[in-house]
Amino acid sequence: MSDVVCSAKGCRAAAVWVLAWNNPKIHTPERRKTWLACEEHREHLSQFLGVRGFLKDVVLLRDWESPESSGQDG
Repeated sequence: MSDVVCSAKGCRAAAVWVLAWNNPKIHTPERRKTWLACEEHREHLSQFLGVRGFLKDVVLLRDWESPESSGQDG
């Protein structure tokens, strides 16, 4: 996972966090999309998703187990 980078626009830093989210208008309740975040952008990306009611969970990347066996669903 050494090549996993932050999802923030223009950021190339290593990802440390997984932000699991879904848009209830278009996704089923169990569906989880993911954004990755470095330490610097975790709060900003979490707030962006949170104010829209999309954020479901924030987990350290090393502890993340995708609900879908296929891996990251970005």
